[in-house]
Amino acid sequence: MFTLIEPIKIGDLSLNNRIILAPLTRCRANYQRVPNDLIKKYYCQRAAFGMLITEATSVDPLGVGYPRTPGIWNEDQVKAWKNITDAVHEKGGTIVMQLWHVGRISDPIYTGQAPIGPSAIAANIKVSLIRPEKNYDTPRAVTLEEIRQLVEIYRNGAKNAKRAGFDGVELHGANGYLLDQFLQSKSNIRTDQYGGSIENRAKFPLEVVDAVIDVWGAGRVGYHIAPRCDALGAGDENPAATFSYLVSELSKRNIAFICAREYEAKDSLSPKLKSLFSGKFILNERFTKESGENAIQNGHADAIAFGKLSIPNPDLVQKFKMGEKLNQPNPKYFYNEHKYLFDLAEPLPKEGYYEADKMGYTE
Repeated sequence: MFTLIEPIKIGDLSLNNRIILAPLTRCRANYQRVPNDLIKKYYCQRAAFGMLITEATSVDPLGVGYPRTPGIWNEDQVKAWKNITDAVHEKGGTIVMQLWHVGRISDPIYTGQAPIGPSAIAANIKVSLIRPEKNYDTPRAVTLEEIRQLVEIYRNGAKNAKRAGFDGVELHGANGYLLDQFLQSKSNIRTDQYGGSIENRAKFPLEVVDAVIDVWGAGRVGYHIAPRCDALGAGDENPAATFSYLVSELSKRNIAFICAREYEAKDSLSPKLKSLFSGKFILNERFTKESGENAIQNGHADAIAFGKLSIPNPDLVQKFKMGEKLNQPNPKYFYNEHKYLFDLAEPLPKEGYYEADKMGYTE
């Protein structure tokens, strides 16, 4: 039985299949972080996926951490995204926006300001996609008033996504970005009501969830997690306890779905987390058609999000149905036409569209 192509209801969303487009940063917006026609084409080509989760989209100018990623904080961005959602809907697709703030994973080269985070602890890694390499700056710990402002910034992003015609939103709470930074003990050493205990560290992420539910209703809200704590300097003293608490609280709020970036292994937390959650549970990372099928049939997931495989295979759903051979992804072409988009020793690349991804198809 081919479970991946079966319809599924996720919250208030009725999907044609269980093949989800994972959010994939492609660095293809213009320099004002407005999505363009190439991004429109990208999502339209993949409209047959059960649900499209957009590339991570910043809710605030201070929340960007990579070149040419799109935003959702101004009118030009809303109008451009509306053009994209209309086109996807014309093709029968369902599209939700991933709302994003990178927190300390930013750099003055993008914002002109010091990055912010829960605590003044820098990510002990190099700034992504910038050459020559440089270390991340130490972030400024946000004040209590700024935390309240950040909740409203997320709320405004959710409102803008609604005006842009999306079918729902997913909060990016994974991979060492702002919500994850507050949640995990390695990046959050605050001593006020937003630090210390698991309950305190989860307070800000859950306040953001509540604000977004207030805009969308719980049935059109999802949350992205990465319980392995393995990205961008993330780390937690007890991931099982931390993520069990978070997922239990998300379940109480009846949100539509959780997408967990975690491959299946003996030490995976996902089976336990799924048992704690009342909504639909989507798994993502390293999955093939066969392993995705097994995860659903074994009760470990309700749907599977495919990332790298979807880049060279915009027709992935059809290829899965027909058993056709897949094009293999080439990381050299994941981001724009340049391996590194901001080389500080060279001029910025010219504005405009770039070559196709050189993977056997044209975008």
